[in-house]
Amino acid sequence: MTNILFVCTGNTCRSPMAAALLRHLKATGDINVKSAGVYAMDGSEASRLAIEVLQEKGIEPNHSAALLTKEHIEWATHILSMTSSHKQLIVDRFPEAGRKTWSLAEFASENGGAQADVIDPYGSTIETYRKTRDELEQLIERVLKKLETKER
Repeated sequence: MTNILFVCTGNTCRSPMAAALLRHLKATGDINVKSAGVYAMDGSEASRLAIEVLQEKGIEPNHSAALLTKEHIEWATHILSMTSSHKQLIVDRFPEAGRKTWSLAEFASENGGAQADVIDPYGSTIETYRKTRDELEQLIERVLKKLETKER
């Protein structure tokens, strides 16, 4: 079983979209997924526009924000952050997470070297949310392929 934890800032836009997309795209039941935020307010809902752009893809997210905790770190097989600064913050707070924490773009890349950050749509237009959703979908498809290759 592989446990994927997506992490962003407030756990209301990018990481819940990533978690919902992974649940929607995964081909088998051997992947568990959660999301959290480095500055999240426990119990907050996903942003209205994040929900709307997921619904455009036929995805009904069920989300309640969670502040990143030691329990999340222990649970996760792979911790995938939305930015390199999130990654650094995670490792600074939880040094034991270093061996299993990457930015999403870094993990999804062929050589593990990509440093691109996922666009933060918070407070922006629905078009920005769509761009973020589409970027996340492409990255998650690459993550799934990478995980499938590792399992063989």
